[in-house]
Amino acid sequence: MMAEDIQHNQKANFNGLTKSAKSGASKKLTIKNFKDRPELTDSYTEDTWIKLRDAVSAIQNSTSIKYNLEELYQAVENLCSYKVSPVLYKQLRQVCEDHIQAQIHQFREYPSSSLDSLSFLKRMNRCWQDHCSQTIMIRSIFLFLDRTYILQNSLLPSIWDTGLELFRTHIVSDGAVQSRTVEGILEQIERERNGETVDRSLLRSLLGMLSDLQVYKDSFEQRFLTETNRLYAAEGQRLMQERDVPEYLHHVSRRLEEENDRVISYLDQSTQKPLIATVEKQLLGEHMNAILQKGLWMLLDENRVCELTLLYELLSKVKGGLMTLLQAWRDYIKSFGGEIVSSPEKDKELVQELLDFKDKMDHVTQRCFQRNDNFINAMKEAFENFINKRPNKPAELIAKYVDSKLRAGNKEATEEELERILDKIMIIFRFIHECGAAFTSKLEGMFKDMELSKDIMIQFKQVCVRRYILLNTQSCVCVCVCVCVLQMVKLQEVCKLFYLGKHSGRKLQWQPTLGHAVLKTEFKEGKKELQVSLFQTLVLLMFNESDEYSVEEIRTATGIEDGELKRTLQSLACGKARVLNKMPRGKDVEDADRFHFNSDFTHKLFRIKINQIQMKETVEEQVSTTERVFQDRQYQIDAALVRIMKMRKTLSHNLLVSELYNQLKFPVKPADLKKRIESLIDRDYMERDKENPNQYHYVA
Repeated sequence: MMAEDIQHNQKANFNGLTKSAKSGASKKLTIKNFKDRPELTDSYTEDTWIKLRDAVSAIQNSTSIKYNLEELYQAVENLCSYKVSPVLYKQLRQVCEDHIQAQIHQFREYPSSSLDSLSFLKRMNRCWQDHCSQTIMIRSIFLFLDRTYILQNSLLPSIWDTGLELFRTHIVSDGAVQSRTVEGILEQIERERNGETVDRSLLRSLLGMLSDLQVYKDSFEQRFLTETNRLYAAEGQRLMQERDVPEYLHHVSRRLEEENDRVISYLDQSTQKPLIATVEKQLLGEHMNAILQKGLWMLLDENRVCELTLLYELLSKVKGGLMTLLQAWRDYIKSFGGEIVSSPEKDKELVQELLDFKDKMDHVTQRCFQRNDNFINAMKEAFENFINKRPNKPAELIAKYVDSKLRAGNKEATEEELERILDKIMIIFRFIHECGAAFTSKLEGMFKDMELSKDIMIQFKQVCVRRYILLNTQSCVCVCVCVCVLQMVKLQEVCKLFYLGKHSGRKLQWQPTLGHAVLKTEFKEGKKELQVSLFQTLVLLMFNESDEYSVEEIRTATGIEDGELKRTLQSLACGKARVLNKMPRGKDVEDADRFHFNSDFTHKLFRIKINQIQMKETVEEQVSTTERVFQDRQYQIDAALVRIMKMRKTLSHNLLVSELYNQLKFPVKPADLKKRIESLIDRDYMERDKENPNQYHYVA
């Protein structure tokens, strides 16, 4: 228990005693004038002092006081009234000092065995507690002296402060006693750190004693922090070898909680900052790089959200911790993403893996890294870095992925889910340098056209309702036909009149390959709905008239181009949902094959989407795609050339090409650069030097 606590607990009793002493004195000795006081003689003064000294001695030896406390208080007041306060103060200090000096022997003579350190601390604490109680009791008797003479002399310490000064000088400042006390306290703290249970109230009282005596920092805190530094330096080295990173992080967190709890329980509040800084330095700062090298990639690979959150919180406490984590985080994204992009054998899954990886990293920044802007920007930079290491291919695969999602429609996802997927794809797409503004604007234009088509479809349906035109199928203004059945021709004419009436001067062009329909079909199993393309629709509707057709009969009736027709028949008779049977069986469709309706068709779903067979991209188509990409880039190349020449005025061919490569963020063939330079020369943006054809001049 601290000295202030003792004061507080006994203050009320002693104040009450003082008040009663004063009131009792006023009844017995109401001093109205000088002659009411006892006569001041040497005998009276000596007798009164002996009485007071005996009372102080009784208090110090914990024996009963022979005299009435009110009488003792009045005696002090009388002596002070007779101007003998200096002598009284000096005599009181001497008695207290003699008593405290006598206490030091019990500590000097105490056995020095380490087994007796706890009992030594208990004896020291009991001595301190007794001293505080005795000082408070003595002060209550000499309260008049404390509040008059001592208070009026600023150089004199109060009775309480005098007691602290004497205890510090004769007990705690003794080298051997202080050393043993501090070592005993440190031993108890070390035991507690090792998992043992210790008497926290004892430690709180003793450390409060050192704080009250103003020797806490010099005698205890410095040694305590040194021992703490030594302990955690050794522990950090050992545990980094023995434990994996998640276990180590939880251990560090637990240690920090324990040290904060010690501050609350018994250490002085001023110790908290240097103590926590010491623990963080030895358990985190000294092993920061090792922790990240050993465990960050594993935590990210396994998506250990809890440990990643803890890692961020712990490193944020260490100087330079977050910057080190940021760099390691950036390196991980570059490495993991680079593996996705640079593996041709994974091209089919590349876009989906990129989307999944981006979702995972977004989740980490939001949940674990507190949405720190620096980490978000580092992630963007890392994605931009690795996705552009493989020229052209990511953009090509993203385009194909978007195409497949749009063709699949709502079979694989709802409209809202598809919107979210496209939004995520656009985020990935923006990381690619090789796609210029023109290319991006085309993609954005496509999405705007999709929204416009939805609006037109709504308006078209409203017109049909007003004109009492029954729409038996879910149609779209973009659905169109080749050789169509009568119902579809009528609907096509209505749609044409509606669109041209809304947009005068435009030409409506039908795209048969992009149409789709839902057909209600009846099998032996029951009714089903088939979601099919327009070509599939035309083929299936023929089987309302007959159960069997040849390839030539279907080609003649529908007018579908030969290659497209064979892919359509393949999807209906050779795919997963075989609503037609092909004779003879096989994966390929030949001109001699015949098809008949499969009435035995079964499926667990009510609505079945039958996907069209996709054509494999040919080498010629790949070359064509690359050429179209270059057409989009050429404007950026031209702009960069003009910008460089405008600034430099005159440049050699090699320097111009070198500068151009530094500015462009996508790969360009030297031959293509030469074509763009020639184009600018032809258009009078620049010219060749007349004497040196490898040097160019800017034309203002």
